[in-house]
Order: sequence, then structure tokens, then C-alpha cells
Amino acid sequence: MEVKVVSESDATRLSKFYKENEEHLRAWEPLRERGYHSLEAWEQRLQEWHVMRKNGNSVHFIATLPDNNEVVAICSLTNIVRGPFLACNMGYAVSYKYEGRGFMKDLCQKVIEHAFNELSLNRIMANYMPSNHRSATLLKSLGFCEEGEAKRYLKINGVWEDHILTSLLNPRNT
Repeated sequence: MEVKVVSESDATRLSKFYKENEEHLRAWEPLRERGYHSLEAWEQRLQEWHVMRKNGNSVHFIATLPDNNEVVAICSLTNIVRGPFLACNMGYAVSYKYEGRGFMKDLCQKVIEHAFNELSLNRIMANYMPSNHRSATLLKSLGFCEEGEAKRYLKINGVWEDHILTSLLNPRNT
């Protein structure tokens, strides 16, 4: 598995990833309008992400297979806040074809290392719906600690959903 920061040249691969995984991810994502994952939409979105990365607001990663360059998983650090907070949110998704093979954990570990070592962040927050047992298991295995529950936290698939709030603190900071 190869991990890299998303670039504007990844539009085709990301469009394909999300189109192939639309049903798989539907239960965990907001409702998307028609064309949200079209190539054109991804080209535009990646231009925006490039600016956001340049400004230090977010960074997005993909994991690909070396033999065919297929995207197997994605992980993003968003809402990066500097100053005394030094924190961000982490989001992720894995292709239905590669679920349960350890790709997601490997990718998240590399992204966490980037957040703590390259970005010098103190806190990574990742939240999941109580019904998402795979996400709960993943975050626990990565060392995230539960900090509480937020009622009606995000509108997912058209419904306001509660979320379990977790965080991981940079072990180098005391």
C-alpha cells in the first residue's frame, strides 16, 4: 500500500472510488446531490483542497495499491486550528472491497504521524455514530479515547445523528 497527499491529478481516481462505494458509504455520509462525485466536481473540489492545504486548513491522503494504483482508502485532516488549540478533525473511508484487511488502520497511523510530527498538532478528534462498530474498533485500536457523546451532531444520510466524540493526544506534548 502506498500513501500520498491528494493532488489535483487524483480527480479521476477519487471520482471512481466514491462512485464505486456510494452504497457502502451512504449510511455514514451526508446526502449528496446528483453529480457530487462526477469527474468535473472532483476536479473543482481538488483545486479548493489545494488552496486549503496551502493555507494550512486541511490535508487529504489516499492509500493506493502499487500494482494498479486503485484507491483503497482515504483519510483527511480538516478544520486544522493553530494557536493554543493545535487540533484538527480526522475523517476516513475504506473501499468495500478492502474492508477488514488493515488498510484503514495503516493509513490512519501514517496520517496521525503526519499530524503530530509534520504539523505539530496536539490533538486529533474523530467522531463516529454509535452504530458504526467498525469505526469504534478502529479508533480504539489507534489509541483514541472517548470524550463524550454529542446529540444530533451531524446530518447523515438525511437524518440528524448522535456521535461519540473521541480524541488522540500527541504523546510528545505534556
